[in-house]
Amino acid sequence: MSGNSGNSGNSGNSGNSGNSGNSANSANSGNPQGFGWSFADRVDLPFVTEPGIAEQRVPIQNFGKRNWAIFWERWRAVAEFSSTAWLSHISLPAPNLTASEVDREIKSLIRMAIEERPDARGELVSQHPETLTYFLALAGMKPDTHPATYRLLIMVDAIAVMVVMHFKGVYDRPRPSQICPALLPPVEVPGHPSYPSGHSTQGHVTALTLCSVMPSDKADALRPSLTALANRSARNREIAGVHYESDSIAGRDLAKQVFDWISACPKPQKSVLADTIAAAKAEWA
Repeated sequence: MSGNSGNSGNSGNSGNSGNSGNSANSANSGNPQGFGWSFADRVDLPFVTEPGIAEQRVPIQNFGKRNWAIFWERWRAVAEFSSTAWLSHISLPAPNLTASEVDREIKSLIRMAIEERPDARGELVSQHPETLTYFLALAGMKPDTHPATYRLLIMVDAIAVMVVMHFKGVYDRPRPSQICPALLPPVEVPGHPSYPSGHSTQGHVTALTLCSVMPSDKADALRPSLTALANRSARNREIAGVHYESDSIAGRDLAKQVFDWISACPKPQKSVLADTIAAAKAEWA
């Protein structure tokens, strides 16, 4: 995500940057990986040589929940979700790959490229790496004002990506520009199959999650806007020529199933998901 541009010096190691559109590292709140700081120290007289400090010990027994960087803690949530019977509760039908339907969708994307892409280009390029910051702004929150909600959104986003990648592997649908190269997307085509749309899944599951932790009156007021943002960002991927409309629809439907199972699935006694959901709700109480 662009919020981590302070670490752009590390971009040489970003071999998979082409996949950043669905990278789930939407946690752009300042070095979520937990390795953002560095300090200079004297070679001849390092800090540890200061009198009496090398013998000091802090009496702690655990790393501490507060010290978990969300970049890493999200994988605990993914592992917890993966240990459930999610494949028995989440399904996705195959896309319609008949020649006539594919041609219809391609022609629709061509019209979008001609009629809408010039005006939409700025927004769709901005949303290519991530859309979470749009949702945070719409909800009137920041990582430091609602830290538990933010952590929950990152966890849910990572779970959604895991499920999306599963079904992308199952159906292996070619990208529109593989079939019609003249679409020439203005953004890098992600390095994974087209169906379902990750942006659509992630956007809709984010909207659903935000509404679930807010008080009902605030959720009711924001739900139309959050849903519209999810639909808009998904459609921008179609305008860009990297997704079919049916990819976006499948992502929307998949998001609802993912959200429902996150809410309903059995949780272990020590559940990072349950604890984070409870903490997120408390922030909006």
